[in-house]
Amino acid sequence: MKLVDIDNPVRASWFAEQGHRLDPSPYISETFAAKRFLERIARTDLLGDITEDIFHAGRAARSYTTSREHGIPFLGSADIFESDLSFAPLIAKGSAYDSPRAKLQPGWTLITCSGMNAGRVTYSRIEMSGYSCSQDVMRVVPNRSKIPAGYLYTFLASPFGIPLIRGGIYGTSVKHIEPSHIIDLPIPRVGPETERRIDVLIQEAMELRYRFQIKVADATRDLFESAGLPELLDICWHGQPRDLDFSVTRLTPTSLRALNYMPRARRILDEVRAVPHRTLGDICAGGRFSRGLRFKRIDSNSKHGIKLVGQRQGFWLKPSGRWISQAEDIADVTVPDETVLIAARGTLGESEVYCRATFVTHRWTRFAYTDDFIRIRSGMEEFPNAYLFAFLRSDAAFRMLRSTSSGSKQQDINEELRRQIPVPECNRADRERIAETVRSAYRLREEADLKEDQALALLDQAVREAAG
Repeated sequence: MKLVDIDNPVRASWFAEQGHRLDPSPYISETFAAKRFLERIARTDLLGDITEDIFHAGRAARSYTTSREHGIPFLGSADIFESDLSFAPLIAKGSAYDSPRAKLQPGWTLITCSGMNAGRVTYSRIEMSGYSCSQDVMRVVPNRSKIPAGYLYTFLASPFGIPLIRGGIYGTSVKHIEPSHIIDLPIPRVGPETERRIDVLIQEAMELRYRFQIKVADATRDLFESAGLPELLDICWHGQPRDLDFSVTRLTPTSLRALNYMPRARRILDEVRAVPHRTLGDICAGGRFSRGLRFKRIDSNSKHGIKLVGQRQGFWLKPSGRWISQAEDIADVTVPDETVLIAARGTLGESEVYCRATFVTHRWTRFAYTDDFIRIRSGMEEFPNAYLFAFLRSDAAFRMLRSTSSGSKQQDINEELRRQIPVPECNRADRERIAETVRSAYRLREEADLKEDQALALLDQAVREAAG
């Protein structure tokens, strides 16, 4: 049940604007309430007046490629929220999405404008520079001589801005927002000094997230080079011959599925087994290597519940998911610090997160995670969880995990085969160095999150003070 916001009470003047309706729905609408609240601020500018452009790339055929030489990274409407962009698909150079209008520049505000998640907001980060982006993402290009880019993003991503954006959504089964629907949004001006402080915090967060991206990639590179396997950093999976017309001997009852014996994956397995290694099952024997428990989910709110994060959202910059009641015993659904999670249910599409790894630390330990994730914790002190993550996030590990799939349409990871996956051993000094690189990367990410939280808190305070 929705209740009116006590800080923004319904006013008598609103009744005439709504045709003297006495039912509550128009007056407790988040969009209506946000507009009325912002009317109390002395100065607001229309979004169209303080931006250079508001647009999306337009619809065109997509020509994908697997060659980094002939392609550029391409981000869809879900990919823009990813924390790690290392495995973005490639769109062919020279295609419609290679045009300057389709490419992103740092500092733009990005708004999903099609689909059931229309109205989500993020910003174009440094590592996205030159990336191509879907027509399902609207770009808001700030006029930096009129408004700081970080301040504009912070407002549009705030509890004030998001309802205004979503108020322009139209459609039934497929939702849409067009630039013309948001061009007249009111943007409050709260003073140059405050706006500058908010902008600085967002720019610092952007820089920290760029450094995070570099460090996690460096950790994986360091691991394979230290193990004597630099060739597995770029396995050119799709450039290899297809897995056709091959034979396998000495089969076991574990699996008769051809996918579990594909030559491309077996070549990776053989190369890792040719160097000193331990199996993933051995490393996790005294730790954990299993799914979370299934449990009853009762919807709740942020005051009385815990956020439940699903497979797709587990890889995003910010956690997104349902708030569920903590009344049930869900201790097994939360995970300890430095747990590696593997998305373990899905399909074999190249853009799917199925078999990708993520790392839970800092604030992410506060959330619950669905049973679709496999929880991985080392049982050996000399094999830190952060080291395992540096390996499991690699494309080589991803292909090995995919080769253990079982199922028909919906895939799962075979319990026995996944335990046989080899992990390069390196030496203890290498493992500690690589693990610390991962930890330092996630400290940067946590610092970036804190700075964005500070920016949102500063904006909230400034807007409420300006509204009187």
